[in-house]
Amino acid sequence: MAARWYWWLSGSVIVLDQVTKFLAETLLTFHQPVPVLPSFNLLLTYNTGAAFSFLAGAGGWQRWFFLGLGSLVSIGLIVWLRRLKPTETRLATALALILGGAIGNLIDRAWLGQVIDFIQLYYQHWYWPAFNLADSAITVGAALLVLDSLWSGRTSKPNTLDGA
Repeated sequence: MAARWYWWLSGSVIVLDQVTKFLAETLLTFHQPVPVLPSFNLLLTYNTGAAFSFLAGAGGWQRWFFLGLGSLVSIGLIVWLRRLKPTETRLATALALILGGAIGNLIDRAWLGQVIDFIQLYYQHWYWPAFNLADSAITVGAALLVLDSLWSGRTSKPNTLDGA
């Protein structure tokens, strides 16, 4: 069986995500921004919800909901990746990034009950919600997934009715 490089990609995302979260917790002070570049701070914060703190104040049940949902999505992605043809490299890259990010955040939820976020982007007085490398991998993977579906649609044969 050919080497499945995308397992390494997912594993790398998980390791980098966990290392950077460890460093953020070790080196940063909660809610104290550290300027890095214009419009970019490091800022340690925690998210008990999902993207944009969705359901963050829901009382605790959301931890188990997001753990279950993330686990199901991860299992689905693993099955999907295992069924790919060796030529489907764009799709494999997209799915591997999403899988690595999902597992990175699952680890936080399982151990801490919340996700560690530390990247803050802003413009003037408008601040994007803080995020982490796992979130970035999921976002890039989702964008690649959309692009792959658009590119794949161009190369497929058009559907025609028999006898038309």
